[in-house]
Amino acid sequence: MKTSTQVNDILQAISDLALEEQFYIAEILSKRMIELRRNQIALRCSEAEENYRLGNVQTGTVEDLMKYSSND
Repeated sequence: MKTSTQVNDILQAISDLALEEQFYIAEILSKRMIELRRNQIALRCSEAEENYRLGNVQTGTVEDLMKYSSND
């Protein structure tokens, strides 16, 4: 519960700020989340490129993919 309490404390502290400052914090958090997501995508891309380089990929049609995924 410590994390929940910390989050609530942070949210309360933000609520105590002026509206303009709250918008500023929201903008910063939004940009940080976008950057984190961008980094996750870049990492996944690197992993996919490495798998391709190592030959750990399959090719086929959409139909092949559907058959393959239905066998799981």
